[in-house]
Amino acid sequence: MSMPNQNRKYLVTGASGYVGGRLVRTLVEENNDVRILVRDKYKILGQPWASKVDICEGSAENIADMDRALTGVHTAFYLLHSINLGPNFDEIESQMAKNFAQAAERAGVSQIVYLGGIANDVNISKHLASRAMTGQSLATTSVAVMELRAGIIIGSGSASFEMLRHLTHRLPIMTTPKWVMNKTHPIAIRDVLYYLKAAAKLETPVNRVFDIGGPEVLSYADMMQKFAKLSGLKKRWIIKVPVLTPGLSSLWIGLVTPVPTALARPLVGSLISEVVADPAKSIDALIPKPAEGLIDVENAISLALSKITTHGVETRWSDAAMPMAPWQKAQGDPEWAGEMVLRDRRETITDVPAKKVWQQIERIGGDNGWFGSDFLWWARGVLDRFLFGGVGLRRGRRDPDFLRVGESLDFWRVDELEPGVRLKLYAEMVLPGKAWLEFTVSTVNGKTKIVQEATFNPRGLGGQMYWYAVAPFHFFVFPTMLRNIVKKARSSA
Repeated sequence: MSMPNQNRKYLVTGASGYVGGRLVRTLVEENNDVRILVRDKYKILGQPWASKVDICEGSAENIADMDRALTGVHTAFYLLHSINLGPNFDEIESQMAKNFAQAAERAGVSQIVYLGGIANDVNISKHLASRAMTGQSLATTSVAVMELRAGIIIGSGSASFEMLRHLTHRLPIMTTPKWVMNKTHPIAIRDVLYYLKAAAKLETPVNRVFDIGGPEVLSYADMMQKFAKLSGLKKRWIIKVPVLTPGLSSLWIGLVTPVPTALARPLVGSLISEVVADPAKSIDALIPKPAEGLIDVENAISLALSKITTHGVETRWSDAAMPMAPWQKAQGDPEWAGEMVLRDRRETITDVPAKKVWQQIERIGGDNGWFGSDFLWWARGVLDRFLFGGVGLRRGRRDPDFLRVGESLDFWRVDELEPGVRLKLYAEMVLPGKAWLEFTVSTVNGKTKIVQEATFNPRGLGGQMYWYAVAPFHFFVFPTMLRNIVKKARSSA
């Protein structure tokens, strides 16, 4: 039985991710009743739509959480991925999908909408095979599953687009594996959202697999050349070699792009397949193309570049937290558990207005740098990325001037933010413990007081040894940072 659209409740999983965050915005803009399922609600409180949705905090691996999240829901969007959870990610994804489908059936959900990947080539990667298996697992109950399979998504902030952008910018001459000539069927993020939103408005449930792609089929190499042209770069010289396996290619991509090797590996693995939509799986009869037509590759790239240039990037691939060691997962205050806490606390008083000081603090990181000792920050990022397999510094910032809770900032994540008063960053670099960096700004007797505090919760003796090993660098880095924040604020005033 169909239900009027205005009476439907929608659940969006993966709302802190790249596609999920944008889908929530589009649904909220049309005054839909939206609930989101997130592990940590504080990660999305900085989103402009956070106060307009029903937030259900929980995990898709917890059956009770899913039962709670799916209660009263008409259409559930399944946008969860587990590609960073190790070699058995496919088994994890399949079990999560089965649990979700069973919970949806118990809750009386009418429709599941799942965004997967095009998987028509017989030479299919493990990543794409897992995405197809997830769709099959979701379809194991009586709940209708509408599976939309897409290829490379082009949009500001997507992992695929960041790979394309940085490879093209940084390598005028590149040796590449032969898979760069494989055909792919890219689609603009705007068109992906168009199909997802249209799926939410269908009158009756649909139980079928559809391929969605843009108006062009071309090779990855062709996309790089188009990107170079639109960016005002010279034509790239691409030399194909047969020895770069997906594993080696992902290491190479991890070296020259912000996308870490762990995420690049499944993305590169997908490129060994011909990722082209099958006309037999066309969605046109059910959901017609947009009135203005689908966006071609050049316009999709241009739109993405314009968003980056004007600092209008809504969500990024790095919005979803990277996996970390078990002892790093709990981001609570260690004092509550009686754990050891090591600190480096600095403070200063200045006559520079607090507003000007805060503007500089909120601009920290990314291309703006770390207010001195940038070489040491860069070196720490290199060690994190290539020695320990962490995220490094290359994630940068979403916006050069403003932060929001939950977003990534180089190898930190914004843990807490009180504009004009307090910024607390949580370290996502690989560490033998948990670390925070906090700035507090207040006015005392007409002066501006700035407190800068680095906090470390060590894991065992190794964590303590690490803290004392880097302490000499703290005596140089942290006072310099505080001094330069004031200096920069004074010059801006």
